[in-house]
Amino acid sequence: MTHDEVLVLRYAAGSDTGRRREENEDSAFTSPRLLAVADGMGGHAHGEVASEVAIAAIADLDRRLTDVGTEELDPAAELAQGVADAAERLDERVAANPDLAGMGTTLTALLWDGTRFALAHIGDSRGYLFREGELSRITRDHTVVQSLVDEGSLAPELAASHPHRSVLTRALLADSPAEPDVSIQPVRAGDRYLLCSDGLTDVVTDGEIGDVLESGGEPEEVVRTLIDLANSHGGPDNITCVVVDVGIA
Repeated sequence: MTHDEVLVLRYAAGSDTGRRREENEDSAFTSPRLLAVADGMGGHAHGEVASEVAIAAIADLDRRLTDVGTEELDPAAELAQGVADAAERLDERVAANPDLAGMGTTLTALLWDGTRFALAHIGDSRGYLFREGELSRITRDHTVVQSLVDEGSLAPELAASHPHRSVLTRALLADSPAEPDVSIQPVRAGDRYLLCSDGLTDVVTDGEIGDVLESGGEPEEVVRTLIDLANSHGGPDNITCVVVDVGIA
């Protein structure tokens, strides 16, 4: 890329209840600057509330940054503050309605500053990068099973089928401090990013995900293919995907 070339994003999002759930507790947000997926937890209706609260905080961050020039933007700090705001809003909702106690949500978000992404992640939704034919995971699951894999107590190939694979060690929860992983992701033209809830990754392998991302379809088509693939594997959970392509204007 030369100094005269400008990177641009093309993106799409989709969400599906899946084949076994009655309600969709996932939420997503996309804009030319911010993209996010949240997967709520906490029982009937409460998970939906939690994910919506988190995504509302991300949407408000997007609006607040509308007049901030890219040269003034500290994307990692701004995104970390957005996650902290989401956690504070969960506290406020539970304080106002104690029946919501115990609700929480994952949150995985990308903030674009024109040349790179800031990534914030908490929970077991995931972010992936497909670059030059190779798929890499850019988030680490905050789960008991991932901790076992990290310490060498569990073989990675057994993690996907472990009965406790969805037990979280970190999430956005009321009355708990927000502790997201925040990083900067260098970007190249041609990169394709995926944010998704575990309704996709619990039933679709990384290899299958990579094959779909490599297909070259438009983001809308890729999102639909991934959701259809998860449903073809049983669709046991809500499925939400955001696909982002980085190109040159």
